[in-house]
This record gives sequence, structure tokens and C-alpha cells, in this order.
Amino acid sequence: MAKLRTTFHHHHPPQSFFNPLQSKKVRLYGSDPAIIEALANTGIGIVIGTANGDIPGLASDPNFAKSWINTNVLPFYPASNIILITVGNEVMTSNDQNLMNKLLPAMQNVQNALNDASLGGKIKVSTVHSMGVLKQSERPSSGSFDPSYGDLMKGLLEFNSANGSPFAINPYPYFAYRSDTRPETLAFCLFQPNAGRMDGNTKIKYMNMFDAQVRVNQIASAKILYQ
Repeated sequence: MAKLRTTFHHHHPPQSFFNPLQSKKVRLYGSDPAIIEALANTGIGIVIGTANGDIPGLASDPNFAKSWINTNVLPFYPASNIILITVGNEVMTSNDQNLMNKLLPAMQNVQNALNDASLGGKIKVSTVHSMGVLKQSERPSSGSFDPSYGDLMKGLLEFNSANGSPFAINPYPYFAYRSDTRPETLAFCLFQPNAGRMDGNTKIKYMNMFDAQVRVNQIASAKILYQ
């Protein structure tokens, strides 16, 4: 999935960036209407997001959530193939307890607004986490979330499960490399030929950091939902 910031020079309008785009999905850091419109009729799946600053209003006022959908989704969908709305970015590692507490209610109100617009089964709702939500990530099979998130993380995962929405993360293999500068780590992070890394518990060999990071989050999620 390609990720796009929403700043363009006036000599290079958004439309000029998408003809050569090979990705089938694009994540926007926001909901820039010019970019959403530029992606119309391309078939590219679009992920749009609310700002962290919108979360308190979305949590406390269902009408604000409806207004957000009316402004950022309805004028463009279905010509622009919006597939996911991310409510906030890396909220759980923001150290803002008030924002963390309001995240799930905000997601629920956005989901309800989509349901009211008959889009609940077509556009999903989630939030995006950093890898910092993990307590243990060295071996994928040992993956676990920081227990300090407790019921908050459980509630978010139950929301994802109930609504069929993805658990979204910012994997950023660069940060893994920065904390582990062994020579072989760079190739492991860059999808280059390498010897791979064995998970001693499962005997599964991972050939790149991305796959290992995805798997560790899957394991951590399953431990909360199914144990």
C-alpha cells in the first residue's frame, strides 16, 4: 500500500501522481478532497483518516461523525473507492490518556454514521497503531501487547472483530533496523537476500522484517481475543 502526504506544489496537481501509481491501495494522511477526487474511477482502494484532534468531537457528538461522513465520504463514493476510514494515528502511544479513552467511542460513532448512510458493510473503520503498542516483539510467536493498555486495547480489537475491520499498524522497518544494527539486519528490513530469522518456538523462518512484524501483531491480537 502506498502512503501519501497531502501537500502538493501548485505546478504538480494531485492528478499527475496517479497515472504511474502501481499500488492497488493508497493511504492518505487525512481526507484531502483533491486527492480523493483525483483517484476517482481508478479502482484504487483509498484509506482516508480523521485527525487526532477530531477524536474528542467524534466521540462526544454523533452528529459531528455524520457531518464528517457527509463531507469526506458521500461526495466522492463510490466513484472514489474509499475502503477504510482510520480514526486517528498512533493514539495509543500518544501518552494522552483522555484521547486514548475517547478513541473507541469515536470509532463507534463513525461506524454508526456509515451504517446510517448504508455504507457500513462497504467502508470499514479502524485506527492505526505504532509498533510501540507491543511489549514483546523479538519473536513473532511471543508477541504481546503492553499490558498497560488493558481493556482499551481489548475494546479496540473487539470492535475490529465485530465489524470485520483490519487491525492497522505502521510497521516502519527502519526503526527496527535502528535498534538492531547487525549487518544482516539491513537486508532483512529491505527485502534483500538474507539468511532469514528463525522463530525458535515455532521453527518458522521469516525472510523479511515486514512479515515478522505483521505476524507478531497477529499473535498479540489473538492472545487478547481468544485466550
